[in-house]
Amino acid sequence: MSYSRVARNDDIASSECRPGCGACCIAPSISSPIPGMPNGKPAGVRCLQLDERNLCRLFNDPRRPQVCLRFDFDIDLCGGHRDEALHRIAALEMAT
Repeated sequence: MSYSRVARNDDIASSECRPGCGACCIAPSISSPIPGMPNGKPAGVRCLQLDERNLCRLFNDPRRPQVCLRFDFDIDLCGGHRDEALHRIAALEMAT
């Protein structure tokens, strides 16, 4: 999840994270503790730290889990739009 690289719209095919996408905060499971979710979160469950604009409340916060810090936009995984990202990340989650 990298919001340091900002895209202009939701239908892109570049190397920039889509602001407001939030797919990486919903589709995968996270086994490490998250503030408000001490046992992490299961796949397909919206992280409590994802705000109403689908932005991480913990961005630049030292409490943000390491797994989230390491997640970066990848066009092969995130696809061209949010729905594609949700589908692809969920499929990867099920396969692992």
